[in-house]
Amino acid sequence: MTWKPDKSRPICPQLVEQLCVRIGSGSLQPGQRLKSVRETALEVGVNPNTVQKAFEQLEAKGLLISLRGSGWYVSENTEAAREEMEHLLHEKARLFFEDMRSLGFTDTQIKDFVKEWNE
Repeated sequence: MTWKPDKSRPICPQLVEQLCVRIGSGSLQPGQRLKSVRETALEVGVNPNTVQKAFEQLEAKGLLISLRGSGWYVSENTEAAREEMEHLLHEKARLFFEDMRSLGFTDTQIKDFVKEWNE
């Protein structure tokens, strides 16, 4: 997993977000076995307990399955993965627009900026 966490935010939610996007976008396939908790922790540079907690949260969302003695696997529930990714996209966009409005930018200014930035 090539991702460097933002040290100014809690790591566990960031890891959950990263994995949600990878599952929802299909870069992690249904049935695919994830690296172990320890391997993932070493790769990302975080505590294994943080990875375990993130995996458990993803299991509660229906995105991962834990098979005792075998490891963690991506769930076959691709609909839940897409819904989670869509929810994350909307939440990040909402926060962006709230931040920009709180700085005094109008919706037109924000829209123009996003359009220019995207070109």
